Parts: sequence; C-alpha cells; structure tokens
Amino acid sequence: MLKRNNRRRLFRNITLFLAILGPGIITGSVDNDAGGITTYSVAGALYGYNLIWTLIPSFIVLLVIQEMNARMGIITGKGLADLIRENAGVKITFFIFIGLLIADIGNTTTEFAGVAGSMEVLGVSKYISVPLVGAIIWILVVKGNYKIAEKVFLIFSLSLLVYVVSAIMGKPHWGEIGKAIIKPEMKMNTTTLTMVLGIVGTTIAPWMQFYMQASVIEKGLKIKHYKFVMIDIIVGCVATVVVAFFIMVACASNLHDNGIVINEAKDAAMALKPLAGNISSLVFAFGLFIASIFSATILPLATAFYVCEAFGFEAGIDKKWNEAPEFYNLYTIILVLAVCIILLPNAPLIGITLWTQVINAMLLPVVLICMIVLVNDKKIMGKYVNKPVTNIIGWASIILLIGLSLLLLLTPLFKK
Repeated sequence: MLKRNNRRRLFRNITLFLAILGPGIITGSVDNDAGGITTYSVAGALYGYNLIWTLIPSFIVLLVIQEMNARMGIITGKGLADLIRENAGVKITFFIFIGLLIADIGNTTTEFAGVAGSMEVLGVSKYISVPLVGAIIWILVVKGNYKIAEKVFLIFSLSLLVYVVSAIMGKPHWGEIGKAIIKPEMKMNTTTLTMVLGIVGTTIAPWMQFYMQASVIEKGLKIKHYKFVMIDIIVGCVATVVVAFFIMVACASNLHDNGIVINEAKDAAMALKPLAGNISSLVFAFGLFIASIFSATILPLATAFYVCEAFGFEAGIDKKWNEAPEFYNLYTIILVLAVCIILLPNAPLIGITLWTQVINAMLLPVVLICMIVLVNDKKIMGKYVNKPVTNIIGWASIILLIGLSLLLLLTPLFKK
C-alpha cells in the first residue's frame, strides 16, 4: 500500500513538473541565440579554451537571477517592468526602457543575421530565408496562443543540443580544457575585456529578466509550485552553459588550433567543413538556424511584453489584437525593422552582433539594481525577500559588471 502511494505521489509530482516546465528552460535556452553563438564561436576561435572559465561565474549568477525573477513573479503576480514603473516613476522607467528597446532591436537583428548566415551555408539567399522566417514567426505569435508557442519553444530548446555533437566530432583536448578552467589566463586589453563582457552579456541578458517573470505569471504559477519552478530553472541554466561550453570547445578545437580567424557564427560553420567534416559543418549551421528562429521569436516578444508592462498597456499572446493593440504593434515593428536591416546590402552585421552583446552587459547592472532593490522590499515581497547569500552574489555581480564596463571604456584612454 505504501509503495502504491509513493508511486502515485511520484507520478503526480512528475505530471505537475511537466505542466510547470517551460519558463526556466526556455529563458535559459534563448540566451544561446545567434548573438550568443557568434560570441562563443569568436571567443573559441580567438582565445582557444582560455575563456571557458567565464561560464562558471556566469552560471552561478544566471541561476541566482532567474530564481529572483521567478520568486518575484510568483509572489507579486506582476512583471518586472510593471514593478519598476510603480516604484521608480515614469521618467526613470522611460530612460531605462529606451536603452533596452534599442539594444533589443539590435538583438533581434542579430537573430535574423543568424537565419541568413545559416541558410547561406546551405546555399539559400537571405532575401528568401529572412522574409519567410519573419512571416512564420509573426504568424506563430499573432495567430497562436501561449500553450502552442511554449511547446514549439521547448522543442527548439532541445534542438540546441546538436552543438554537443559538433564539438565531440572536433576531437577536443580535454586535458587542456581542464587546465584552462583551473588556471585561467586573461590579458587585460580592450579586445579581451570586450569579449568577456560579450560572453557575460549574452549569457545573462537584460531582456531575459523581464521574459522570465512574465512567463511565470502567464502560466499562473503559485508559491506551492516553487520547488518545481526551481528544477525548471536549474535545468535551463545547466542547458544554457553546457551548450555555450560545447560551442566554445568546437571552435577552439578546430579553428583556434588551426589559426583560423572568424567574424561570425556562419564563418565557424563554413570553416568546420574541411577540418571536422561536412556533417559537423551542417550540424553547426542547423544549430545556428534553430537558435536564430527561436530567439527571433522570443526577443521581440519579451521586448513588447516589458515595454507595454512598463507603460501600463495590455500585453500577452493569449490576448487578441484588439485587446492588446500596442503589444502587437510593437512586436510587429521590431520584427519588420530587424528584417529590413538584415536585407540592407552593406549592413554592419558583425558590429551589430558583438556590440549588442556588450550593450547588454552594460545595461545589465541597471536592471539588476532595480531587481535587487525590489526583491528586498518587504512591502512588495513580504517574508519572501532575498536571503543574505543571494544578495551577496547579486551585488557582487553588479560591482563586477560595472568594473568591467569601466575598464572597457577607460583602457583605450590610458594607452594614449
């Protein structure tokens, strides 16, 4: 009888977890978007295994931040943007979100650059692939609903594991990887600092804080679901860092060891062909394509969510166009702008990709400061405010990011 009850309890818990599954895994997986894949690829090609260590602190901070997001969403039932507006005022909110909006237009453009690049590896012109993918994404969001979209997003999340295959086919040097993680090497110059900021900026992006909290609210999760939400977050964070790790390993093992310099993820896919074989090249390009579609859907969606929340407009893909016109109009405008920029003949796509990640890292401390102040306010969170350890990690991350940003800005001045 006891065994039967235990089996029932286990089955009930698994069923409940599967129902809750989504926000953590999706938010984590979207971090490995076209911009992220480009940043990890360039880091692996330029520095070999030397910057893999950055993924360890990124994982810890990512886990802590997503937990805070989920907890705030569960307790308050409000999005992060909504809480910032209520507590910081409209003027401050306006300036914060103008910066985030500009960065996210750049982020979305980067995703379509990934679509274009991955399809060009297969011989498909960007003038066909980009408008077609843009139209499919728009239909999925505007004509679909959250449950359908979430299932599609979870399938996309699993597809990113193809990078594990690509990396293993490159026959990496595991001893050197272990050494690089235990005894990391980093030269203090503008190029290296930009790359480190780019890695942090793409692993822990500002927009994800808003999407995570909004998706928890969209699913109607409560505090009784907290332990399952945490499992979802942990799985998502592990998947994020594992995929990033194997992308860096694939490019370090094949490109860095052969002295091949790349500027974007498409270059990595092309360069892998003669070194690791046609299958490895196609797998890498496929991963880039899936990640780009996935993120090109989520990024403008997250942006439309938090901008509408910040200024009190209705938002949500379960609402019809006439119920949330500002939300759908903004989503459409971001998509169209990104597609148009990609289709420009001489658009500086590489610059947009890398500097968008750097802007993310510079904006991140602003968002994190707002988050930590809010999550420690007992009027908002009651007894569910942060524990001391969470605050230490949060504030240490903010100080580190601000320090890196200042170093990046000031290093060129000291060279003169």
